[in-house]
Order: sequence, then structure tokens, then C-alpha cells
Amino acid sequence: MLKFLVADDHPLYREALISALQNNFEKARYFEADSLDTTVSNLNRHRAMSMILLDLNMPGCENFYGLLRVRQRFPDIPVAIISATETISVVSQAMEFGAVAYIPKTTKTADVVEAIKLVLKGETWLPAKFRDSVALVHDEIIDVAEQVRGLTPKQFRVLRLVRKGLMNKQIAEQLSVTEATVKAHISSIFKQFNVKSRTQILIKIEKLQLE
Repeated sequence: MLKFLVADDHPLYREALISALQNNFEKARYFEADSLDTTVSNLNRHRAMSMILLDLNMPGCENFYGLLRVRQRFPDIPVAIISATETISVVSQAMEFGAVAYIPKTTKTADVVEAIKLVLKGETWLPAKFRDSVALVHDEIIDVAEQVRGLTPKQFRVLRLVRKGLMNKQIAEQLSVTEATVKAHISSIFKQFNVKSRTQILIKIEKLQLE
């Protein structure tokens, strides 16, 4: 039996997508997630998932972290990106980082079904307008993605708040931890990215031009 995980933080979109798929994959089972945490929880409980339909910008998924983390933890489960973003740089990076399909949210239902059927056969899918324009991703960007992939979820939460300009005390308050814990996470992040300042980290992260 086919099992699909629809991971998107908009309930109405999840409902609409599942409804559309049920008309074409009647015997399949459908699971839902609204963040990276609930995505991973679902995958831990249902290891035999046939496919993940993953939103790039759910909570916890920013800067491709969701895609990178899911591919690292569950390499045998194909991931199709479902996104409102349609820039060629994002599409190119998503495919480079392990997605097997990139499905814009404006895609017609018939094309979504075609994409899923191809993925289930072990193939890849892109909208026609992207098939001849997907660009090679620069090695430097791939290196940054690998560094992001190596962060733990807690470290990534700290990194997100650093990116927003919060200081250690503010981050500690946001995450309900001590400042010492925040400092330890930031030290680990510095080591992971081989940098010595917050500014250097932000410069690296901005290379993943997701937004």
C-alpha cells in the first residue's frame, strides 16, 4: 500500500492536496505534518513511507534545513518539494540537495499526479519551464549546505534566532534555556561553519538564497 506524507504548515493546502491525490491514489494512506518536528516524528513512526511531499518553508525547514535533514535521516524515502517559490536558483539547489521533484503550488492537479507517478517509478520531475534551465550549483553553496546539514535541530533553532539579530540572552529567553547553553550551541555552530563571528555565519547562510 502506498503511503504519502504531506508536510505543509497550511491546513487548507494539505486538505486540498490530499483530496486531489485521493481521486488518483484511492488505496493509499495519507499522513500529515505541519513542521519539521512533526515530519520527523511521522517518519520515525512510519518507516515504510512511499514518498514525502515537503514544503520548503514550514517551521524548522528554513534555508533547506528540512530537506537536508530529512534526506540525511531517511535517505531511502523520495522527497518531492511542494513550494510557492519558483526561482531557478531555489529549484536548482533543492534538486542538488536531494529532492527528486519540484512541484510549484501553482501546478495543475494532473501534473502533480504525473510527477508523483514518475517519482514512484524512480524517476525525477520538474515543470516544463525549468527542465532546460536548472543550473549547476556552485561548490561553495554545496559546502554550506553540508555544514547546515550537520547542525542538530537545537543548533539550527539557535542559528535561526542569531540570523534574526537576537543576542544570547534573548535567544535563551525564546528557547527557555540558559545563556550558557546558548553560548555552547553558538560555539558548536562556529566550529561547524569554521568561522569566528556571527557575521561570518550570516554571510555563509545567505548563500542559500531561499527567500
